[in-house]
Order: sequence, then structure tokens, then C-alpha cells
Amino acid sequence: METSYHFKPATEPWEFEAIERLNHETFAREIPQHAPRPDGRIRDRFHDENQYLVALQNQVLVGMLAVRDHRPFSLDEKVPNLNQHLPPHRSVCEIRLLAVKPEHRRPGVFHGLMALTARECLRQGHDLAVISGTLRQLKLYRHMGFEAFGPLVGTNQAPYQPMYLRTDTFLSRYADLAEPLNFLPGPVPISAAVRKALTQPARYHRGPEFRQRFETTRVQLKTLAGAQHVQVLLGSGTLANEAVAAQLSLLDGPGLVISNGEFGERLLEQARRWNLNHRALQTTWGEPLHLDVAATAMNQAPQVRWVWAVHGETSTGILNPLEALKSLCRAQGADLALDCVSTLGALPLSLDGVRLAAATSGKALAAYPGLAIVFHDRSLAPSERLPRYLDLGTWDQCEGTPFTHSSNLVGALSEALHRFEQHKPFEALARQAQELRQYCLSLGMPVLAPAEHAHPCAITLALPPSISAQALGEAALARNIQLGWQSGYLRTRNWIQICLMVPHPEEDMAALQRVLKEVWRELGH
Repeated sequence: METSYHFKPATEPWEFEAIERLNHETFAREIPQHAPRPDGRIRDRFHDENQYLVALQNQVLVGMLAVRDHRPFSLDEKVPNLNQHLPPHRSVCEIRLLAVKPEHRRPGVFHGLMALTARECLRQGHDLAVISGTLRQLKLYRHMGFEAFGPLVGTNQAPYQPMYLRTDTFLSRYADLAEPLNFLPGPVPISAAVRKALTQPARYHRGPEFRQRFETTRVQLKTLAGAQHVQVLLGSGTLANEAVAAQLSLLDGPGLVISNGEFGERLLEQARRWNLNHRALQTTWGEPLHLDVAATAMNQAPQVRWVWAVHGETSTGILNPLEALKSLCRAQGADLALDCVSTLGALPLSLDGVRLAAATSGKALAAYPGLAIVFHDRSLAPSERLPRYLDLGTWDQCEGTPFTHSSNLVGALSEALHRFEQHKPFEALARQAQELRQYCLSLGMPVLAPAEHAHPCAITLALPPSISAQALGEAALARNIQLGWQSGYLRTRNWIQICLMVPHPEEDMAALQRVLKEVWRELGH
């Protein structure tokens, strides 16, 4: 599917006007189904019952179709006993007015429109769709999965073939085209090159081909993070933090775990489960870390020997100050451990001065989830006090592969990391995040994090009680935009997240802004 096209339900007045013009261009001037009209517009007789789905390019409507589930269908009027021609089904709808401007008649446009249609049909409970397909495009219809039935309908000047489409079958063939635009914290949009790398034949994790790719990947990660050592385990970002907790359990002296959001709270839970000797410093969600309070806590007897904190607190959209944390720990003679799960790959990062840091292959690295990444600043020896898989010393001693590994996930990650070899790899993401933040504020949306401490990947909206985060999220999804609101901590607080873990095509960013404006107004603002 061409990335310059955006597929969505029609919602704006200008879109409906463009639909009437395209309806006239196609079904009056090109296909002589209707007589031409002086105003160059045709409003369909079922206009008020139609759901219109459109293809846009740079805010220009280039394609459309209509879905209608009210009987009788137009095909009911043309094919007697229509149901007798159809296969077994639960619910049927009719697709009408499929039209695309001639210069945009490409497979990606037709497939994108139909994929969105199939997804909408299934969402509404329809597992079968019928259509009158123009004889001029029968080959295309059949290629997309339509099956012909019954006699031709229409006129000699404009003949049509009745056809039906099993929507679930269509989606199984074109599932990627039906996906909404992804503005979630994860999973994130995956490039074609990374998808291809994942599907390569699996390689033996002891063999030379895997070893070479694996070492290349580790070098890429160390270069990106400014770190001395890295281990790559099979698991999530949570497992990476478990491995960090395991190493902290080996350190002498008490520690300080700092929390100002959901993921800081998770570090506290992991510290408790590991029975770490620690103090908890919990500050208000949505506020930056109070480093003066942290300094006071670190000086209390017995003096704190290590600090564990979150760098990018995506729950609130706060970016905690890395350099200030390093300076604080250096001044106090304490080691620093960090959760960098949502910041590695999102902004320039230097882990020089950080003893341990957790990350993951998903999120801003834009590879597939499944690899837990742990950076450390010195060589590590195995410890029998730790579970073997979580013992980074065991991994370090075996050059990163003490156990079975996945060549597919490593290959996909290595491919994703090539993006950071380009000039100014973080520039586009920073610009888009700033523009989106300003746009949200211009709409009057309640952005939680202050600008000077804003995370480049996550904007959290702390909605008032009068606006439901679920309603806003579902209204956006109905327009093909996926936002984050379903996590327990978001639902509890009536918060919603807009995440830019990777730079998006400008057309997608424009679509996001249009949808945010529409649903914000729809919900009363």
C-alpha cells in the first residue's frame, strides 16, 4: 500500500462534497449510469443510510465507496430472491459507489479501501458483502476475492455483475492493509525491511553466520547507547529490568528507588519482590523528579549506594533528567541504574556513568518485541546467588549466547538499528513530537507533562470527568487512528496517550491531527 494514501471513514463536510463530485465524475461522465448534471454533483439516493469510506492523498479525496446494511439493497431490486444466491452467512451488507479517480487507480488504493471496508464490516458484525461490479473491473474484483453470481444487471450502456465477498477471507489476505494508524506505545509500526528480516530462515545460534550478525547487533546497540557492554536476552523490557534487579541484589549497601509514574511503581514492585535493601522515593505523577529531595534521601544514614529510576516515564509523558541523575549519583558516590525502555532510540543517549540500564527491541527501536536488552559498564562474573538465565555474568562470560537465541529477532533488530546510522536520526521524531504537542494544546487538550520535561515519544492527556478516555479512544479508532487508553493505570485515571515511538509519514501526522480535532469537537470541545 502506498504510504501517501490515507483510508478513513468520511466525517468532514468537505469530504461529503468531494464524494458527490466524484460520484458525478464516475457514474455520469465515465459510466453512463446517470445523466450529467450542471452542478457536477450527484447525491446518492441512500445518502443518509450510507457509511462512506474514502481514500485521501494530501487532503484530496481520490477514492470512495459506500457501505449500507439496510434492506432492501439496490441489488434486491435487480436480483429476485437475492439470498438464494448467497453462501451461508450471519449478516450481509452492500458495497456501492466504488469509485477512484483515474490517475489513482492503483492496486494499493483499491486494496486499501477494501481492507478498511472489510474491517468495518466485521466490526459491525457483517461477514458477507455484496456489490454490483462494473464489467470494466471484473479482473480486479476477482483478484481481491469477489465471487460472481447471478445474471448481469444494469443497462446495456452500464452493465454490472453481482458479486459477493467474504470479509474474513479478504482480511486474511490483506490484513496489513486493514490496520489502523498506530500511535500506541507498543507494538510500533514496523518497516518492510524489518519485517523481511524477521522472515529469513532461522540460523543456529552457535553457528558463524548468527555469531557474526549477533556481534554486529551488539556493536550497533553499544554505539547507539554510548555503553561499554550489552547483553541481549529473550524477553520483554520487564525481563530486562528483572536482570537489572538481580545485579542490584549483589551490591553492598542500601539503594533508593525513585518513582514518579507507573513504570517507576513497577521498579518499586520489582525491588520488593527481589527483597532489595532499598528506600522508596515516590513523587507526584506528572511532575519531574525532585532531585533535591533525592539528594536528602541519599545522605540519610546508612548512605545510599545505588539509585534505580526510569528515564522516560511514558505513563505521564515525563522525561526524567538523565545528566542530572548522573551528576547526583556521582556526587554521592552511588551507582545509577536506569529503565531506558522507551528512550533508547527516541533521543540521543549516553549511558557513560550509568552502571546498569534496561531496554527492549520494541518501542523506539522499531523492531519486534521479544528481546530484553541490558547495558552494563563493566565486565561481570557469574553468581550462583542468581537464577541462571537472569545472571548477566553468565551471559557476559559466554559472549552473549549461553542459551538458545532467536536469529530471526536478532536479524530484525539489526535491520532496525540501521536507521540510526543516518545523519540526525532523531530530528524528525523531535520535530513531529513538538508539533503534535503544540497542536494538542491549541485544541485545548489537557497535556499532562510540562514542556521543559516532555518525553519525545509520549503525550498523555489527563481528561476531565466530562470526557471519557474510552469514548475518545473508540471515536478515534472508528476513524482509523489507534491511541492508548486501555492499560489499567490509564483507565483508572481517565487518561489517554498519543505515542510517536518512530517518525511517521507526514500524511499520517496530518490524519492524526484531523481526527483529534474531529473527536475533540464531537465530545464537546
